[in-house]
Parts: sequence; C-alpha cells; structure tokens
Amino acid sequence: MTKNIEFKTQGTCARQINIQITDGVIDSVQFVGGCNGNTKGIAQLVAGMKATDVIERVKGTKCGFKATSCPDQLAKALEAALAEA
Repeated sequence: MTKNIEFKTQGTCARQINIQITDGVIDSVQFVGGCNGNTKGIAQLVAGMKATDVIERVKGTKCGFKATSCPDQLAKALEAALAEA
C-alpha cells in the first residue's frame, strides 16, 4: 500500500518533509526549505531503502548545536508513518 506523508518539522531550516512510501520502502522524499543540496542528496540516498534502515542510520543526527537535524526529522517522520500502518 502506498502512503503519502506530509510531516511538519521542528527545530530545522526545512519546514516540511513530503514522503511517499510503499510497503515500508521509501519511493521519494522532498524537503520544503532547508539546505537545498544537502536535502536533495539525502532524498536521493534514501530512495529505494527500507524505512526501518533509514531510521536506524539517521535517527539522532544533530545539526551543529541544534538538538535535531533534517535527517533526524526524516527519521521521526518515518517512525510516525510506520506507527500509523
């Protein structure tokens, strides 16, 4: 089953993450705002990966002195999406 998620981020330059996921595998990710090159790179790297693998790799990543980051917010969005399933 394909699911489209719109996740409002907290504590990052990106304001939102749009995710399309099918049966636990990430089809696409789009960050709204944030560091353009970095967020595009993250999106390309995670496409085709299992959401659980992405969560394991990026959860807890910090950006400078911030308590979170765009990758950490992606992990939170994916956790929320899997919890709904």
